[in-house]
Amino acid sequence: MRGALLLGTVLLNGAALAAPLPTYELSLQDGHFTPPQLVVKAGERFKIQLNNVGAGPAEFESTPLRVEKVLSPGVTTFVVIHPLKPGVYPFFDEFNPQLPEGSIRAD
Repeated sequence: MRGALLLGTVLLNGAALAAPLPTYELSLQDGHFTPPQLVVKAGERFKIQLNNVGAGPAEFESTPLRVEKVLSPGVTTFVVIHPLKPGVYPFFDEFNPQLPEGSIRAD
């Protein structure tokens, strides 16, 4: 009986880990981000789907999040972000540093 209970607990925990991540879409076009700010739930892992719809390369980079991803024109990819504390986390396109940054706001 105890083994069945342990197995059931393991299966339930595995199902929770396999749950789909909340996903947010972010388009990059010649140094501009759409939307310019993503609002996410604090304390929750999530995925950002990155779409480079511009004519040249783009880079999603965030120093506080320790993540960077380079995208060729027309490429769609993603990054997974660890749970964040409440606050604002900037990101930018290193190919266009003169343009305004985007941000993630964790509430």
